[in-house]
Amino acid sequence: MAVDMSMPILIVDDYKTMLRIIRNLLKQLGFENVDEATDGSAALHKLREKNYGLVISDWNMEPMTGLQLLREVRADAKLKNLPFIMITAESKTENVIAAREAGVNNYIVKPFNADTLKQKLTAVLGSF
Repeated sequence: MAVDMSMPILIVDDYKTMLRIIRNLLKQLGFENVDEATDGSAALHKLREKNYGLVISDWNMEPMTGLQLLREVRADAKLKNLPFIMITAESKTENVIAAREAGVNNYIVKPFNADTLKQKLTAVLGSF
């Protein structure tokens, strides 16, 4: 099944520069329909307002972390099957395990490029 390149994607990061980088990488890969949130609670609000095809979230945010956002998404009957990719600067084994246990679909360690993002997206969404 081909990936719907027009599906809405929500990127979540409290660092504006990172939002811009991820948006540009997604655009390079052909995804144009990208929304942004600067923290987990804003992201949760957007997720409940609109049907997204994917969430790409930073781990380290205040007041709600990416892991807390992931847990909220997985606990919500409407959102629980939403593909979720976590981005972090740390590749600590316990973080990877915690994210897996919470139901993350994939994990990206910063810094990363369009090729890495495409590999992770393909693993989660299928080829495009």
